[in-house]
Amino acid sequence: MPAPHTPQQPAYNRAALVPGLLGAIVLLAGLALIGGDWYLYVRYAVSILALILCVFAGQARMWWWFAGLVPLAVVWNPVWPLPLGGVALQGLSIAGAVVFVAAAVTIKIPADTRR
Repeated sequence: MPAPHTPQQPAYNRAALVPGLLGAIVLLAGLALIGGDWYLYVRYAVSILALILCVFAGQARMWWWFAGLVPLAVVWNPVWPLPLGGVALQGLSIAGAVVFVAAAVTIKIPADTRR
């Protein structure tokens, strides 16, 4: 009788998946809120989630994601908002959602083998 198969631990984890997908959802849902008072919460969420993904990209040593994630954090920062019109924010929101999803799918952090 063959020995039972023990599952192997993955060599990486996908910690960026949830914040990346959540950032895309917030950007797309925020399209309806552009120009309103509630858009401030969209700004906070997007900038924080972009910075969280920057941390995960750094842990994965995928530095090129900073080129897409840092501008997301800057454009949607709530402290010094950029004076962009509604149409510009709509286009940037769609592009930002694509960046969030692409980063979420591709960022893989090496698993800690010391456990």
